[in-house]
Amino acid sequence: MSDIELSFCVVNTSQRDLLVRGLDAIARERERLPFASEVLVLDNGSRDGSAEAARAHPAVTDTIALEQRRGKALNDSELLRRARGRYALLLNEDSELRPGAALALWQALQERPEAACAGARLLRPDGSPQACAWRFPGPLTALAGALFLHRLFTVQSTGEHAREVDWCQSAALLVRSRAAAEVGYLDPDFFVYSDEVDFARRLRDAGWRSVYVPAAVAVHHEQLATDTVPERRIVELARGRELYMRKHHSAAGALAVRWLTAWAYAVRALAALALPGHTPRRYWRHVTATLHPERGDGLREAAARYNAGG
Repeated sequence: MSDIELSFCVVNTSQRDLLVRGLDAIARERERLPFASEVLVLDNGSRDGSAEAARAHPAVTDTIALEQRRGKALNDSELLRRARGRYALLLNEDSELRPGAALALWQALQERPEAACAGARLLRPDGSPQACAWRFPGPLTALAGALFLHRLFTVQSTGEHAREVDWCQSAALLVRSRAAAEVGYLDPDFFVYSDEVDFARRLRDAGWRSVYVPAAVAVHHEQLATDTVPERRIVELARGRELYMRKHHSAAGALAVRWLTAWAYAVRALAALALPGHTPRRYWRHVTATLHPERGDGLREAAARYNAGG
């Protein structure tokens, strides 16, 4: 039996500098832990020297360097399968743990044997809070979004005390390894986006719970919300949402979510015409991707071209 208690599991996709910064934070965390840990890095086919940087970093136990770029759900699942710890801390390469975050997440699951996942409080690089725990999506949450009551009804990453939530973002998510194995890890049909939602939902269906832990803090250098049009990410976001709805809701429920979500983005696109610093085109691309998730060029296609040398 392994004596490893916690496995840090990092997926990196062509972000060498952020990866090294995150690994430096992990190294500092490991010094604080009263138990054995390991660090696994899966490099997702990068060509910027990321794999070499990971192998050279003193904190890293093992580096898995893929030749072909793959989806996030598949990569997270591989790390969970390889992890020797009772707990596995899933991290993006753009997630930077603040001091004490790993221990706070571990303590939360230690104190809650019914919980399979513990999510950290996420901050933007400027220190502002980022919503990172929510109710499971469905027609009611889509209606709340259409009425612009999303923050009041759907967002659950509030308060200063640990609380049970429906699901947490996987940018910094501690997972009970036994529970992940029990449900078959993450579904590889999700290339990226909604993969952790589906994972939490299947864990909930199996009797497990998720908890949001504000005492654990990580800086998330995420790039989706920008003034430009992140075309491929928007397309993939809509695809993941549609796949989740079709998997866990009726066809009628999925259709209702599609139209309510498109309406909410359409209103934002209209408002952006008059608001400085907003881009109507980005919101409108959300509308078209939501209504027709089967169309467009997403991250899956971009990965295929990348793998083909394009």
